[in-house]
Amino acid sequence: MEVVRRLKDAGCTALWAGGCVRDHLLGKTPKDYDVATDATPKKVCRVFRELKTLGVGASFGVIIVVAPNRAAGEVEVATFRSDGSYTDGRRPDSVTFSSPEEDAQRRDFTINGMFFDPLEHKVLDFVGGERDLSQGYIRAIGDPRERMREDKLRLLRAVRFTAHLEFGLARATKAAVTEMASEIHVVSAERIAAELRRMLTDRHRHIAVALANEVGLLREILPEVVMQGSSEDSPNTEGQKPQTVLATSENLGHQLSALRLLQQPSFELAFAMLLRGVTNVEAICRRLKLSNDELERTAWLVRQQDALREPDKLSLAQLKRLLAHPFRDDLLALMRATLLAERSDLHPVLFCEQFLETTSPEVLNPLPLVTGNDLIALGLQPGPQFKQLLDKARDAQLNGELTDHEAALEWVRRQIDQKPSE
Repeated sequence: MEVVRRLKDAGCTALWAGGCVRDHLLGKTPKDYDVATDATPKKVCRVFRELKTLGVGASFGVIIVVAPNRAAGEVEVATFRSDGSYTDGRRPDSVTFSSPEEDAQRRDFTINGMFFDPLEHKVLDFVGGERDLSQGYIRAIGDPRERMREDKLRLLRAVRFTAHLEFGLARATKAAVTEMASEIHVVSAERIAAELRRMLTDRHRHIAVALANEVGLLREILPEVVMQGSSEDSPNTEGQKPQTVLATSENLGHQLSALRLLQQPSFELAFAMLLRGVTNVEAICRRLKLSNDELERTAWLVRQQDALREPDKLSLAQLKRLLAHPFRDDLLALMRATLLAERSDLHPVLFCEQFLETTSPEVLNPLPLVTGNDLIALGLQPGPQFKQLLDKARDAQLNGELTDHEAALEWVRRQIDQKPSE
């Protein structure tokens, strides 16, 4: 409000723009606010000269205004502009400062192309965004193919917005996304991964995956998990009321149901659910340039996806190792959603939860009775046998076979003295 007010006091036009207008009209609190103005970047800096401003996108007419109290955040202030050609399929080669009407035409979807004057409480809509917002459709502004050609990331954004808002995807826009799905590879792996994170942590993640599969984007970004069969879980196209119905394909239905049943999952948990049954998880994570932490958690969850199916048949050591693991809660959440989607008994999860309730942390994950220093003191050098001995000693401890340090050391000595053939 203050950014708009000060720009107006300086004789400029200033309006909220883009996603914050959409969320405001939907009665939601926007995550951030963008302001569009006819002031040039230099004038914006002059108007806010006593505040910190960042010219991170000055060549595109974008200035970041930082509030005196950093807790109040930052506001992106962009000069109204028209974009030149997009030869790289991601960013305009040049921009020309223009009017609100022209600026709206270069944006992606009608629901993101509106402006709002917060001082006069007035919507400026040059692209039919209010109509599509009220009717529940995601529609590209102007020619859908032209909008997608300009920025190929919009192919994924169309899917994400459609799922997030539980809208329908307008027929011509859906056709453009389907026809151009193979061109998503122009977009960097990092940006694709960022869209996946937002899709899979949204409560409508199952709708996003179903729609991505339907329009051919899933085949391009995650060919390892392409789903077969026709899905009715994605939003309908224009002319039909948007709705959510389980898929007719049994396998697809189970996987989408399991995704839906996850409760506020981390990205890694939701991604692991999507990758259930896939063997080359590490390669997929590296291809998407995920962080090492994301790769480690996702890969572990996929490897252990069925490890707790019959927990009462595991040794104490096996059960304790799994339930003491730092990713245990995600594993139990993955198992619960999987069993519910399969309409199976929840006994495995309930068994593990009861075990955790009745087992103290000291018993679940006690300090090791035997350490590497103990083995070195006994004359062993680090190597394959070294690790095997430590693992065997740990298992014996977790199984209750070793209960004190001296007994554990004596056990190790016997192991060392045994002949290899024994």
